[in-house]
Amino acid sequence: MVRRYDEKMFDIDHLRETAERLKIWGKWGPDDEYGTVNYVEAGDVVEAAKLIKRGVTFALGLNFDNEGPQTGLWGNRFNPIHTMLATGTDAIAGTQDEGGIRYADDMVSLPLQCGTQWDALGHIFYDDKMWNGYDAALVTSGGAQKNAIHKMRDKMVGRGVLLDVARHLGVDYLEDGMAIESADLDATAQAQGVEIKRGDFVIVRTGQMEQRLDAGDWGGYAGGDAPGLAFETCEWIHDKELAAICTDTWGCEVRPNETTEAQQPWHWIVIPMMGITMGEIFYLKDLADDCADDGVYEFFFCGPPLPITRGVGSPINPQAIK
Repeated sequence: MVRRYDEKMFDIDHLRETAERLKIWGKWGPDDEYGTVNYVEAGDVVEAAKLIKRGVTFALGLNFDNEGPQTGLWGNRFNPIHTMLATGTDAIAGTQDEGGIRYADDMVSLPLQCGTQWDALGHIFYDDKMWNGYDAALVTSGGAQKNAIHKMRDKMVGRGVLLDVARHLGVDYLEDGMAIESADLDATAQAQGVEIKRGDFVIVRTGQMEQRLDAGDWGGYAGGDAPGLAFETCEWIHDKELAAICTDTWGCEVRPNETTEAQQPWHWIVIPMMGITMGEIFYLKDLADDCADDGVYEFFFCGPPLPITRGVGSPINPQAIK
């Protein structure tokens, strides 16, 4: 069952043993840069499209604005800065008339991982390597020469499954530091009457984002403590052969981490060793409420990244269609 993060602490030796055991470099050849989205075949997309019964669409992206979750706790990430380059007052003032057209224009400055987003396969390194054994030095000041997010521009489409762990446990949200284990994921799927299949995009709901939105205070949401997936779920993800894993938290895994000898140890495994593209900061309330109402927890999922050349992440507004 869901437990406190510190009930099963481990050391760096266990992390490294797990990394070597779950490493699947070369599974799709020495030149692969797609990782586990390779599990999604054309027929899987066709079958996923058949899940659309009502034509109801749920946006899973948090709004990108200055009220976002970044509060300076993690690196150099900040909330989007929206700047108007031309406005209606410019038009009314007549300053645009010489050009023969009145208009508004704008721009946005933002870290690519400040809101709802994908982690690219070039985002996390295991020692000096990234996914499929590529050298970490291939991610330079010019961006990722390998495992960049733009390689996924025609991917991230298929069968989506929501695992509403919070609702299954009968709580509005999981508290910080609560670790979701593989048994919890299986129990939630069983209670929901949904089967996890190869090539699925699995989305796990903790309820934490909704709690912070309701409170009107992000607190330590982005960079601090959080409920999330236990380290041992690396095995579950590996065995299920998922295309991607996503949550409504900032980093998917439980915080504080289950070891004091590595930062974000789950990330160490799933991205560089297993080739999982990870989705974070997903907005799930509307989808979760609908799934609870109709009892259907599978849907057509579509969440391609922006084709940001050589990027190691991308903001997204993924869609679940039922």
